This record gives sequence, structure tokens and C-alpha cells, in this order.
Amino acid sequence: MLRLGVGQMEPVVHDQDGNMEKMRELLSSAAKEDVDVLVLPELLNSGYFFENQEEAIEMSEQIPGGRFSSELKKWSKKNRMVVAGIDEKTEEGLYNSAAVFGNGKHLATYRKIHLFDAEKIWFLPGQEVSPIINFKNYRFGVIICYDWAFPELSRILALNGAQVILHPANLLLSYCPRAMITRSIENWIFTATASRIGVERGTKFLGFSQVTDPRGHILLQMDASEHGVAWVDVDPAVADEKMITKQNNVLKDRRPELYGSLAEILHKE
Repeated sequence: MLRLGVGQMEPVVHDQDGNMEKMRELLSSAAKEDVDVLVLPELLNSGYFFENQEEAIEMSEQIPGGRFSSELKKWSKKNRMVVAGIDEKTEEGLYNSAAVFGNGKHLATYRKIHLFDAEKIWFLPGQEVSPIINFKNYRFGVIICYDWAFPELSRILALNGAQVILHPANLLLSYCPRAMITRSIENWIFTATASRIGVERGTKFLGFSQVTDPRGHILLQMDASEHGVAWVDVDPAVADEKMITKQNNVLKDRRPELYGSLAEILHKE
């Protein structure tokens, strides 16, 4: 079994000290609850609504050497894994990224592929699907927030063997949590969404961090204002069973030879 946790907090632009303290509170709570794998919100080091590119740059850091990354890496040393959303600084520009640390090591960085609204101004789009991350003999993939709207991405992770999709987010749209139920059902996998809370520059964030199972059940869901960590014990190996009936396998029943025109049709549009 694996103790899977999600954390909610309220990052604020121009308050990295405050953001760090809030993150540390979540890490401390998760440690006290013996959480094995913790998912934290998108862009927790920076806040979300930047007024200009200079703000986005000011709030960014490098992965894995930055201030927030170093704290996450330190927390993971005691046989734990954490994924958190980071405003990432690189030589080519900024990325909306998810940094993954486990057992005191930097395991992966996933850069958000599908940018939402003004993110297209501040960030470069990622160019690679998340790797499959092995931890405690279980397999994890990562998406970030608006990636939920593209079932192809979650399907690729499932086909590559992911049992759990870890999903840092800053949810704004009321139907987003329900979409992750669908991602679970269509791939028969677990999902763990960590959203943020609060009002930033006039926009209210949704909260409702949650964990869903391969049959679409909501195993836990936080409310719209709760700051803290919630967790549930799961067996990710349950996601290896893909049989809907004795005759139907949710992945093997696909007909990819008939889907080849999908990308071409979308490209033309």
C-alpha cells in the first residue's frame, strides 16, 4: 500500500518567503501523517497572475538547484516522493514545470505542454511527455493543470505503464475536478490533483484537491478554502487490471489503426 497525499495552499506573487513558509507547513503535515507520495500545487513558488514578464522572471528559479527545489529535495530524503509546480528559469526562457524529488534525488522535471490563457505569454510550452517515474515499485506519470483537457496525454502515460497520474494544478474552472474522474475511468488509473486556493488579483481559485481511483470514485476531496494536506492509502497495482468484462480490456480494445487521421485532422483545423 501507498499513502498518497495532496496539499492545498495559497501562493502569492511577490511573497516568496510567505510561499516558502506555507509549503513547509504542508511538508511538515505530510511528514507527520507518514505520506509516501505528496502532490503540491502548480506554480507554488511564484503565484499565478503575473502583470508582466519581469514579474514572472523575478519569481522563477532553476530546478533542481533553486530555493524551493532544494527544500523539496531535502523533504524527500526519508524514503518519500514529492511533485510540486515550479516557475522554472532556464537559459532559453521560463517553463511552467513540475519538479519531482524522491529519496533525496531529483527524479524528473516535466514541463507543461498545454499552456492556459496568459501562460502563453510568460512560458514556453514543454516538448516532452512526462517520463514514467518508478518509486517504491509503483509507476507514476505527471501532468499539469490544463493538461487535463487533452485525453491523449493521460492515455500515453497509461500506455507507458503509469498506475497513478500526479497532477499539480491551479484550478479555475468548476468542471475541472470532474474531468479527472473521466481520465481515471478511460485509462483505469489513479489520479491525484493538488489545486491551490485563494483570490489573486481578483480571480478566485477553485481548490477541491482530490484523489480518484481507476473506477472513477473520488477517494478524497478537499474543500474550496482548506489549507493543508489530505491523504488516502491506495494500492497502485490495482491500476494494472484493465479488464472491464471478461471480454474487454480498456487499453487492448483500442483500434489505433483507425485513429491515424486524428492528428492530421486536428492539424488542419
